Amino acid sequence: METVVGTIDHLESNLSDNTELFEMSRADDDFDGIAAIEDEVKALTAKVEELEFRRMFNQPADPSNCFIDIQAGAGGTEACDWASMLLRQVLKYCERKGYKTEVLEESEGDSAGIRSATIKVEGDYAFGHLRTETGVHRLVRKSPFDSAGGRHTSFASLFVYPEVDDTIEIDINPADVRTDTFRASGAGGQHINKTDSAVRLTHIPTGIVVQCQSSRSQHSNRDEAWKVLRSRLYEHEMRKQREAQQKLEDTKTDVGWGHQIRSYVLDQSRIKDLRTGVEISNTQKVLDGDLDPFIHASLKQGV
Repeated sequence: METVVGTIDHLESNLSDNTELFEMSRADDDFDGIAAIEDEVKALTAKVEELEFRRMFNQPADPSNCFIDIQAGAGGTEACDWASMLLRQVLKYCERKGYKTEVLEESEGDSAGIRSATIKVEGDYAFGHLRTETGVHRLVRKSPFDSAGGRHTSFASLFVYPEVDDTIEIDINPADVRTDTFRASGAGGQHINKTDSAVRLTHIPTGIVVQCQSSRSQHSNRDEAWKVLRSRLYEHEMRKQREAQQKLEDTKTDVGWGHQIRSYVLDQSRIKDLRTGVEISNTQKVLDGDLDPFIHASLKQGV
């Protein structure tokens, strides 16, 4: 807090000084002086943006890596295809940010797309940037799977939670966790499905299930699955605490299929965030991972 206050005092002092210098330079037609003030203003602007950045990322886990679960909603092929589109969108966004991504688990749909996927994202403030994407995403379009070209509505959910490092203690009783191994399937499965290398962990008290099949090594998949489980249990506990607090305020907090955060109406070239009101007409740009307008607005609004 002292650093923030000190920075604000520094900004106010410099702004005042530069205002006086600008008036003097303008009166004397000192163009070199005005140019120097412009450079100083750019530096002050950068400091203000840094303060804004720190204000938006005010949760303890914001600097952390994160995991993202994507789940297709009801709707069969349409919903599975929409889930795969969201997976591509998130991966493209992370690529823009320079984040490292790994698809830990991917369950293919029966005809197209995916039923579910789990991604690990590594990079500075990965969780902070992505956490407001948690919720239900709605797609409206003329379906490529409908020979009559009918208009269809599909849903898919994203759930973003931070990676828990060793500084946060998560007490898990091994007796509460059932471990299953199975042969990997899906993308890359032909290379690793000769042995039971994929690992599924089920935390019996909460019903949380995680699985990993990204590696050919069962040991490696087991280690990664435990990391995901620890993070899911941490987020589960944090959510319980938030819900308990918000229930006191008589506020519903569960994210169900009715809790939509963004609507993608492709045949009308319109994507709208239902929380902030931000609306964008370049739908392909958004589907290609340009999520910053939505994410920045959500963070500034404290969503």
